[in-house]
Amino acid sequence: WYSEVREQPTKVIYTIQCPQAGVSRGGMDFYTEKNYHTSDDDDYSNNVWDKGHMAPAAAFNCDKETLKKTFTYLNSSLQHQSLNRGVWNKLEEFERNLANFYEVEVEIQINFSEEPQRVRGGAQIPESFLKIIRWGDKEERFLFPNGDTSGTDWTDYIQAK
Repeated sequence: WYSEVREQPTKVIYTIQCPQAGVSRGGMDFYTEKNYHTSDDDDYSNNVWDKGHMAPAAAFNCDKETLKKTFTYLNSSLQHQSLNRGVWNKLEEFERNLANFYEVEVEIQINFSEEPQRVRGGAQIPESFLKIIRWGDKEERFLFPNGDTSGTDWTDYIQAK
């Protein structure tokens, strides 16, 4: 699910394909798609926003072609660098570990405020990310603010059932 107005995905659902280390992502960078108005390099330049893979590259590194598909801007969200490189990354590692034993489905809902801020390039900045992980007969929900999450653990964001 993608919003050309927001220049951001609004929802992503994926099943982890390759939980083990695979091909290198060296030399790959995000690319725009024909016929879609997406964010681009300018939206992520000189600010705290990372190109956050919603479907993570590490879960699709089976081969170069599959890995490359994760580098489309249709799969990239403006994600605070602290979140993307910290607790979000650690939770993705947990997902891949689960995928060694279960089929793991992940749903991410990208949430925006009623009047979202924009970066200079025009893309809207998400307010938060709801991540739902399903495996076996279990489900866990996490709600992450799109801000500085330094000093926290991914388990701090588990939603009560």
